[in-house]
Amino acid sequence: MRIDDVAHPLLPLPSGRERAALLKLLVDEDGAVYQTIRARILSYGPEVGEWLREHRLSDDPRLRGRVTEILDHFGRRAADSRFLGFCLRHGENLDLEEGCWLLARTRYPEINVVAYSALIDEFAETLREKVSLSDEPQAVIATINELLFGRLGFVGDEKNYYDPENSYLNRVLDRRTGNPLLMCTIYLGVARRLRLPIAGIGLPGHFLCRYQTPVRELYIDAFGGGRVLTKVDCVKYLQQIGYEFHEAFLVPASPRRMLLRMCSNLQQVYTRLNEKELATAMQGYIVALTK
Repeated sequence: MRIDDVAHPLLPLPSGRERAALLKLLVDEDGAVYQTIRARILSYGPEVGEWLREHRLSDDPRLRGRVTEILDHFGRRAADSRFLGFCLRHGENLDLEEGCWLLARTRYPEINVVAYSALIDEFAETLREKVSLSDEPQAVIATINELLFGRLGFVGDEKNYYDPENSYLNRVLDRRTGNPLLMCTIYLGVARRLRLPIAGIGLPGHFLCRYQTPVRELYIDAFGGGRVLTKVDCVKYLQQIGYEFHEAFLVPASPRRMLLRMCSNLQQVYTRLNEKELATAMQGYIVALTK
């Protein structure tokens, strides 16, 4: 157990003289000294952040870095509590994007969610006058694909498939690449804003979108550049990876199940990377989402 995770009563905030002494020791080259001072500062609780925040602009790069690390620690702990609360309070049809942003903040506590959400809004607005429910599904899909995978350059990350950044929505938007589930999450975010009948389909080992009308159903491989598949293609894929086909595989995944799958993916990735604390945190979210 890390020293800063031990439960103890919060100390009174440091005085001006104490603050100066703590800052001096915080940049000590001795790692043991830094850890001791870090633990001392953390013992004051999140309120100490108001004092530390101004030093993020320090001319001393070591001070900037260590202050930022401490502030991010507090931010991640607060984000962890908010995300756990969200998982426990909401049902199957929770707000998937809100869940994605709360999950992202457990790793990147300072992200500007409003700006990122506006970016997806912008994608949808670019398409609003170009697609209609009365259009043929293949034409609608082609138009969305041309924007996302053509003009914007989104592409599935085949090279670094197990990079944890592929599972955080902010980083997928930054890097224009991600795993199948997150690529579909962006596709679904655009589709929801345009009120298109597109849902997520959680196949074993892969994730797709499905465009469903009363007379047609087409499957979209967002990880594969928006490639259009039929039900027969999905059955063949399942057979190739050793699964007997069941209709249940093609039932749309609820937002809660999608969020659970994101956390499960991250838990597996962090376990592979031997990031034990992060893997344990993801396991906690998985437990909350399965209650």
